[in-house]
Amino acid sequence: FCELLREYLTTFGFQVEMLHDGTEALRRLGDSSSPQPDALILDVMLPNLDGMQVLRRIRLCSDVPVLMLTARGEELDRITGLELGADDYLPKPCNPRELLARLQAILRRAGRGVTGSGGEAVVNVVAGEILRVGDVEMEPSTGRVRVGGAPVELTGAEFALLHSLLRRVGQVVHKNVLSEEALGRQLGRFDRSIDTHVSRLRQKLGPGPRTENRIRTVRGMGYQYVLALDDG
Repeated sequence: FCELLREYLTTFGFQVEMLHDGTEALRRLGDSSSPQPDALILDVMLPNLDGMQVLRRIRLCSDVPVLMLTARGEELDRITGLELGADDYLPKPCNPRELLARLQAILRRAGRGVTGSGGEAVVNVVAGEILRVGDVEMEPSTGRVRVGGAPVELTGAEFALLHSLLRRVGQVVHKNVLSEEALGRQLGRFDRSIDTHVSRLRQKLGPGPRTENRIRTVRGMGYQYVLALDDG
């Protein structure tokens, strides 16, 4: 399966490095003398350290976009992966074309280079744009977020989700819209991935200057970024 993926992704201009062991993967990521990857495709089923353990350790020190592969699309694996900071998931066996589309989507959301069908570099960012809402400042061109002047590390999915909410501050944004814009896919009937990402985003942003919860849940609809009148 790895060989097939490498052959397929290489035809679209990606450089692919394969590792078959969780411990080996962490050692490779910790090697500062080697170029760091723009994204990871991480299988849950790995020897020594499984994919969940690897993801947990990665998120302690890196916000590299991660696409999880889960056996048979097990719901528990998907939920756990999202809670640990995965940007997206895909059940095995999977269609390589869908995997490519999801990989390109998380790279775009993270503001990293994306390879097009002709091998050219494609970057989907707005240069120079700075979005400020209250004490939150984000730069889509660099992927940087600051809260009260302090940097906050977000995954690609969390960054895209926050961007969607801040652009519509005070408005209720439907979950389907958030899923399309932040995850690049439609929301399934029992899919709670947006809820999981919002929960992690709330924790990272912390309470607002004059409001305990920056992101308000609107039952049956979606979420709303709340800005107190005197927050600016």
